[in-house]
Parts: sequence; C-alpha cells; structure tokens
Amino acid sequence: MQMSWTDVSTNFSKIWNTELWKTGDAQIHLSQVIIALALIVVGVIVIRWVGSRLVKRALKSSHASQNTIFAFRKLFSFLAYVLIVLIALPVAGIPITIFAVLGGALAIGVGFGAQNLLNNLISGMILIAERPIRIGDIVELENERGRIEEIGNRCVRIKRYDGVHVLVPNSYFLEQRVVNWTLVSTEIRSTVTVGVAYGSPIDKVRELMLEAASKHEKIVQELPIEVFFDDFGDNSLTFNLMFWTAVEAPMDIRRVQSDIRFKIDKLFAESNIVIAFPQRDVHLDTLKPLEIKMTQSDA
Repeated sequence: MQMSWTDVSTNFSKIWNTELWKTGDAQIHLSQVIIALALIVVGVIVIRWVGSRLVKRALKSSHASQNTIFAFRKLFSFLAYVLIVLIALPVAGIPITIFAVLGGALAIGVGFGAQNLLNNLISGMILIAERPIRIGDIVELENERGRIEEIGNRCVRIKRYDGVHVLVPNSYFLEQRVVNWTLVSTEIRSTVTVGVAYGSPIDKVRELMLEAASKHEKIVQELPIEVFFDDFGDNSLTFNLMFWTAVEAPMDIRRVQSDIRFKIDKLFAESNIVIAFPQRDVHLDTLKPLEIKMTQSDA
C-alpha cells in the first residue's frame, strides 16, 4: 500500500504538533521544543565565535591583562547564554512561566544529582570575582605545586613541575588551604643551608656565601641578602643564606638554590673551607692502657 504525499504531510504534521506538556493554559508541543533547541544551538555557536575572537581582540587592543580577558569572557558568555534562552523560548512559543511549574521538580533533581556541579560553578564565579588565584599564579596544594593555566567553569587546570596537568575542582580553592606563592608579588624568599667543619673561619664563610648570591640573575639584589649563623651542630657550624628570588616558573626556586650550592662548593674549595659531614670520635676509658698485638699470618 503506497502512501500519498498528502498522507505523509498529515502524519508529519501530527508528529510535529505532538503535545508534550500541558499545565493550565500553557501547552508545549514538539515543534516548539525543536525550534527552541535550534535557536539555542545557533546562539551558542555565535557566542563562542564572538567570545573567542571579537571580545578577546578588543580587550587585547586595550592592553588588558590575561586575567581580565578571561573574566570578561566568562561573564559575557554566562549573560549571553541566559539571554539566548530567554529569547529562544518566547520565539518558539514556549511561555517562560512554564518554568515556575517545573521549578520544584528541577530543584529536586539539582538537589540529588547536581550539587557538586553547582557548587563548582558558583565557586568558579567567586574565584573570578575575588581573584584569590589568577592565571599564571604558582600555587601549592596539599600534594601538588604548579602554575595555574586555566580557571574553568568546573575546575582549575594546574601544570606541575614535571609537565603533568592536574584538574582541581573550583570548590577546593574556597574550602581547603591553598598557598599562592605569587598572589601579591613574584618575589619569593629562599634559603640555602650549609654546614662547615669546626675551626673554619666564620667571617670568611659569611663573605663567600654572600658572594655566591650577589651575582645570580634570578636573585633580587635590591632586597636583603643575609647570612645567619644558625647553630653549633653535632658535626658542623650551620649557616643559612637567605635571599629573594624573582619567580617566573615553578622550577625557578629549585634551580636558583642548586646554582647557589654549586657556587658555594666552588668558593669553599678555593679557600680550603671544608663542608662538614657526619663523623664520630670514639673515646675508650680504661684503667690500664690497651694492649695491642700484631701477628703475622703463616699463609
């Protein structure tokens, strides 16, 4: 049995106008939902194009910082998405008041299935607004340290020393202890500890340690460089060299400390100053001298 074009058109019209939801005087048909979804998809594509090109270009031309560009794009996208939904629904013939009826069911669904998602979304907005962390900051979490590369809607992407990327939920930065090494300044205080043998000329030790730090390009010379006589240790005289490092990458601190240790070892060797190592002196207390015999083997 062959169907005529009229029958096909009639069946399609019935499906197209299928009623999906009705509450009071409001009726939602399949055609309205499809039109609304199509408008939203087109709107999202346009927003992403505008956000990634026009907005970014305009802000860069005004010499805005990377964090300002990022925050503005997030705010622009959020407001634009809300506006698209508010425009698409009436255009498709779907009354916005229908959401007042669906609000209770939506709230229950959110309460059970989307608590963490909403928590991270709201936390992301707070991070952008208050800026306790920024793109490019070096942060230290419980077991991780690295540079922040992106603050997303749900999580923050951190690049560790070893190049591995770590994704941390936004809520973590508001609920847990986070050390931001570069929040106020990129200058971080570092310490190198050295132990020298007893009897070493301590004034010379101090002079050489200051010399080791005085010419390094990553050490801020305008800030104090100090040497402290820390302690009379069990095996050494302990000195601490303290200085300020201009940090641009997470590995800068370790790299500078390593360079300073190489330089101190070289300067000490040239001045015959011995870097101490663990040692023990054994004293035997006896009533009579020890008798030592040396025997020769017959072999």
